[in-house]
Amino acid sequence: MSSIESTVTDQYNQIANVYDRRWKRYVTNTLNFFKAWAEIAPTAAVLDIACGTGELERLLLQNNPTQIITGIDISEQMLVQAQQKLERYPNITFKEASASDLPFPAQSFDVVVSANAFHYFSDPQAALAEMKRVLKPEGKLVILDWCRDFWFCRLCDWVLQRIDPAHQQCYSEAELHTLLENAEFCISRAQRVRFDVIWGLMAVAALSASPVQEL
Repeated sequence: MSSIESTVTDQYNQIANVYDRRWKRYVTNTLNFFKAWAEIAPTAAVLDIACGTGELERLLLQNNPTQIITGIDISEQMLVQAQQKLERYPNITFKEASASDLPFPAQSFDVVVSANAFHYFSDPQAALAEMKRVLKPEGKLVILDWCRDFWFCRLCDWVLQRIDPAHQQCYSEAELHTLLENAEFCISRAQRVRFDVIWGLMAVAALSASPVQEL
């Protein structure tokens, strides 16, 4: 684990038992939007990167209680909360792991999702390469994160880079799309969205497209 990941882990281990209460409005608004926007098929095997306390899993299971979902996070205590919340679902698995080093065979999942976490990744290109590796051919990646195209997120990014060692970087929509294209994803859909007056986020869906073979 990198020093940055250790910092993130320590931070979230400390707040895990109050996280759902502290961020209830934000989490409810953003994840309900994400659940609908992602359009995840009920038969898809899903990997949730940085799953936190398992709130996205809980929401997905409301509609599809047999959905097969694996959630990973680098915070042990956040995963404890997730496991307690969803212990009655045998089709849900949680693992402690880094986005840059996924402990799964290639082509294991139909859909990979990551919500409200991409700005913490210290090596986003390595994380995207791992996401692509574990996706099945023509699998789908869906990301929701803060968007630097909104003035408040630019301000948050500027402040957090100076006071919060866990925070790495917010991206503009164009920058995130470039990272995805460099990782050989094919963007299929994108949207910017604002929650309340403050939070501006971006959603993007991309297919795990294979490079074109030269004849």
